[in-house]
Amino acid sequence: MEWVVFWFGIALAVILLARYWLLRRESKPRFAEPFDGVVYQAGSAAIVERQCDSPSATVICMHGFVENLTYFTGFYDQPDVQLIAVNSCAYHLPIENPRFVDADWIKSPTAPEGSIEYDAQVLNQALEHLPKSQRVRVHGHSRGGAVVLEAARQRPNLFQEVEVILEAPVLPQARPVSAISPAAMWFMGFLVPLWRRKPISRHNRGAWGPLEDERKRAFIEGLPFNSRRTDVMVANLRSMLLWMEKNEADIFGCLTHGIIIVPGKDRVLDVESMTTSAKSAARHGVSILEVEHCSHFVLLDRPDVFPSLGV
Repeated sequence: MEWVVFWFGIALAVILLARYWLLRRESKPRFAEPFDGVVYQAGSAAIVERQCDSPSATVICMHGFVENLTYFTGFYDQPDVQLIAVNSCAYHLPIENPRFVDADWIKSPTAPEGSIEYDAQVLNQALEHLPKSQRVRVHGHSRGGAVVLEAARQRPNLFQEVEVILEAPVLPQARPVSAISPAAMWFMGFLVPLWRRKPISRHNRGAWGPLEDERKRAFIEGLPFNSRRTDVMVANLRSMLLWMEKNEADIFGCLTHGIIIVPGKDRVLDVESMTTSAKSAARHGVSILEVEHCSHFVLLDRPDVFPSLGV
């Protein structure tokens, strides 16, 4: 019996050490693209600004969970649009040969790393200091939608004249399609390496929607490689679940005008709970656009449904 306990203890120690190593092992980035602009480092996050001297509009973007800012660069590619994108805390920067610059207004966030609140503090710094035009749009996708809402809650004064687009967003009192248990998060250190071996598989294929477009397929294949470490993914998930649970519909009162885009075939976030939460936003002047037969990645599948910038 003593030998059984001894070997059980050894096996348990090996499992715990392996999990610790897997959670903190840094991944290699899968994808990077050229970008004509500068990068501001804000703590463990970054703000990327595309060069544009006299823009007719400014767009500030916040990507979703395990995504990166290239989700937006193909859509907001007009030369007279000032594109500003937040790269989430402890995520790889998907830019070839980035040009870092310093700014005296940059402050390291005080919120916990990996939290929605952390990225919201970074987004607000970008919104306060970088726009060069009178017309400003803030566009958040998925988790990025919750980051935008949290940023508006933190600094409502910054959003008074801002157009907000929340695309397939994480919303208060909504939920994911599949429940995420504490046990599932505990095992992520072992599951993510399997996901990296085959990013698109028969187990997850339904979540992505159409994959005929090569750029979208490459984007999806890069998802498990975008965060620097798996423990960042775990922190993101815990923060999202807590944020959805603790926030109520009154957070929408921080917006003056905007739109929530709800895809009808979202296989990442639960459509019913997301729609219910979005309808509560309508009472605060935020409109809702339901897009039938569309996946979670609306911008990649149905770019035609997004409001024009008028530029």
